[in-house]
Amino acid sequence: MPRQDPATAPLAPVTATLRAMFGTDDLPGLAPGLLVVDEAGWAPATTLTGARLPELLDSAVRLWGGTPHASAALAWKAYSYWAALPVVLGWATARRVPLLDHTEALIHFADRRALVTVGLRESIPVAVLPNDPLALAGLPQVRVVADERELLAALRATLLDGHLSPVVSAIQGKVRIGARTLLGSVASGIAHGLLRAADNVPGSTVEAIDTLLDALDLADLVELVPGPNGEPVVQRRTCCLAFTLPQPKVCQGCCIRS
Repeated sequence: MPRQDPATAPLAPVTATLRAMFGTDDLPGLAPGLLVVDEAGWAPATTLTGARLPELLDSAVRLWGGTPHASAALAWKAYSYWAALPVVLGWATARRVPLLDHTEALIHFADRRALVTVGLRESIPVAVLPNDPLALAGLPQVRVVADERELLAALRATLLDGHLSPVVSAIQGKVRIGARTLLGSVASGIAHGLLRAADNVPGSTVEAIDTLLDALDLADLVELVPGPNGEPVVQRRTCCLAFTLPQPKVCQGCCIRS
């Protein structure tokens, strides 16, 4: 079967935005082009609620040398940023939402530039609105939803409830760390990602961030405040614990910054 033209593929707006953000398709946290054609060497993200979670957490301890709970917090910060980014960009730039529950996400640990690499199955469903050209394209992976409210509900059900929240629970089964700390990194990652992609987001990026965080019930975990030049920057209300590392780091927007 011939492959789709990238210009008309469901996730073309996402890959184009990633190239605009980072200047390349070769990112240290995502599969090139997002979709994984050959799944050899990849594992479904469901394994992060079981067999592969110790590998993720142990790799973080070796990389940063922190306590188990601090390393877990930083591992989660990295994973949740890259896992959420294609979904967030799809919604914000084109109202096309890859339904990335943890059966549709794939992971590997082979890229030494990154703690973990995230990819999407080629068959991943993509939710669109009725006015999207894809709604009439007859592609088997396209799911047409009624309106914006249902699109956000589908995003939440797959990304948060069906993917990130089960991994949060699994991490809490291994180390002593609060869900609020972990979900704060999800909120921060979403806000940082959209601010970086602002040139590709139609309308107000701040309103897009507010809408997404409200839909995910994460709005109380970050605040957008004026930066040095008046531009919005992310202020966290929870800490990722990077300041506790042997080589401490205080991130921009950290809640402990004086």
